[in-house]
Amino acid sequence: MTTVQTAGLGARIQEALHAGAPFELPLYGPELLKNPAFNKDAAFTEEERDAFGLRGQLPSRVATIEEQVRLELEHLNRKADDLEKYIGLSALHDRNETLFYRVLVENIEALMPIVYTPVVGRACQEFSHILRRYRGLWITPQDVDRMPQMLRDARSGDVRLIVVTDNERILGLGDQGAGGMGIPIGKLALYTAGAGIHPSMTLPISLDVGTDNEKLLHDPVYMGYRQPRLRGEEYDAFIEAFVQAVHDTFPKVVLQWEDFKQHNAIAILDRYRHRITSFNDDIEGTASVVVAGIFAALRVLKKPLVDQRFVFLGAGASGTGIARLIRAQMQTEAAPPDVIRRAIAQVDSKGLTFLGREPLDEDKREFAMQPDVLRDYGFEEARRYDFETVIRQVKPTVLIGTSATPGAFTESVIREMAKHVKRPVILPLSNPTSKVEAQPADIMAWTEGRALVATGSPFDPVVYKGRKHVIGQANNAFIFPGVGLGAIVTEAREITDGMFLAAARAAAEEVSAARLSTGSLYPSQSDLRRVSRRIAVDVAREARESGFGRYISDDEIDAAVDEAMWYPDYPQYRPV
Repeated sequence: MTTVQTAGLGARIQEALHAGAPFELPLYGPELLKNPAFNKDAAFTEEERDAFGLRGQLPSRVATIEEQVRLELEHLNRKADDLEKYIGLSALHDRNETLFYRVLVENIEALMPIVYTPVVGRACQEFSHILRRYRGLWITPQDVDRMPQMLRDARSGDVRLIVVTDNERILGLGDQGAGGMGIPIGKLALYTAGAGIHPSMTLPISLDVGTDNEKLLHDPVYMGYRQPRLRGEEYDAFIEAFVQAVHDTFPKVVLQWEDFKQHNAIAILDRYRHRITSFNDDIEGTASVVVAGIFAALRVLKKPLVDQRFVFLGAGASGTGIARLIRAQMQTEAAPPDVIRRAIAQVDSKGLTFLGREPLDEDKREFAMQPDVLRDYGFEEARRYDFETVIRQVKPTVLIGTSATPGAFTESVIREMAKHVKRPVILPLSNPTSKVEAQPADIMAWTEGRALVATGSPFDPVVYKGRKHVIGQANNAFIFPGVGLGAIVTEAREITDGMFLAAARAAAEEVSAARLSTGSLYPSQSDLRRVSRRIAVDVAREARESGFGRYISDDEIDAAVDEAMWYPDYPQYRPV
């Protein structure tokens, strides 16, 4: 098969589309029909069919892309099971990328739950059984000395965005081994649909370092590296080799860490964030989207951030990331250190985290309550305090759940919180839906309809005493596509807290007054592309101002972002 050079492919396709000029293509006949990046299916024109030897290999009628979209939606609507819809969309992705992304862009609100959470969780669990075509790059411990060549073989040309997972903490489902590849694939689909990053510039990677999931190890069709999970110094050396290979092979890449387990996630982020342009979406992306929801809630409460008290159920990577970004925002608002220390309390499976508690993991010490704050809230250092007691004594205004413990926000906990706060902000964020800390309908009933609620998974609106409350979804897809695009446009050397705060402010400002009046703290997912563009512009500006990105003047930033956004359409082809 003829090799299509992909260096700058996305830019060249966009240029052809903007100019209305033909795109030169060295493929012919069946090779063209089998190449998902360039296949048009029945939309090849009469002239293209003659020029590329396709006459008779397609039905006679020439279809428009709009007609193809309607037909694909008809195919999906015939499938009753969401996993079958996921498989159907994957098959389209494997056959005709442009059409896949056009369908996704034009129906993002309906299809996001299919291509990503919650359905992608089922797809990861069943991955070896539903896999039809291989996509992305799997790297095992046996490959540690050949990673640079593997990266070059996987993508020639200009890779600007990698999403990588080691598969150990897939959503709230835990270790899914090689099946975790569904997450990078899904995330990159949203990068393209939401921010227009051309798929030729992206690469999904699974660091398949084994699995401790006994079900997978005993599954005769499991496709992954059938060994216990790599750990300790060998694991650290593997990650080091990977980062060095990526840095050397794709020096302008943005690397997104995805679904690493808590201790590894925090350690890897802190070790490499200043060395390679990278971020962890579970830590920083989640933090940014949650802070965006808090910013939106403050528009309703009409109170500043420094007046809020936060209790976290879950002291893992996500909770730590959110707490870090809240602290960063308070610091930008010149809040005194003692105010910041008092503002944040974390609860894990053993109760309140505080300095001196044993056992206390090292990465939980950062936000463990200090002795003076313990005393101020009436806690004793020698005791352990359960979740409800913490609620009673701290009297939080904002409650955040990242515990992956279904039902953990009990009626007594929520009613206790609501005693002390006129409009409690309650965010049960764990996903998929089966892991949520409380059902929104219950929260509304237990707070007499006063709560501002957002969730990590999609929920239908709640009607309480005749009033409809729209449950906004704190979906990282509102953040990471725009952040990635802004970083790519400015060739950022580092992705900073300031950039994630800029993204959070932009997302919050994109919530219309009308939507906010329904209780939703987030925009409609149908506005994802507009929100991502706004975030990319603001992130690019922050990258320039902070000195971490190349200089682009205010007059040029919007145009630079627009030029980098691909809208899925077919260019006209002509043979080379």
